[in-house]
Amino acid sequence: MRKIVVSLIAALLVIASGCQNRNAATPAGTNPAAASSASTTSLSPEQLGTLGAQIKKQPNDAHALLTQHGLTEQSFAAAVRKVSENPADAKRYATAYRSAS
Repeated sequence: MRKIVVSLIAALLVIASGCQNRNAATPAGTNPAAASSASTTSLSPEQLGTLGAQIKKQPNDAHALLTQHGLTEQSFAAAVRKVSENPADAKRYATAYRSAS
């Protein structure tokens, strides 16, 4: 369980450090919270784990990798937090993260 938490925290730190100065503008009339929750359910724990590993390997391309999957830094972090709430999903995430690393 400790390895899972460390992997999740590492992925979040990589995203936070790689994308510090990028502020995404929200188009008028959109709700960022709704967009975030919509995209958090679109990727499986395995897909999120693989994406987290790709971001760790290529932190300078984090924004592009997230955009390819229709995510923002915030929505990815929310999706990882949601996965970490369920032990089975967290294990699936960690397995995919390790295999993609």
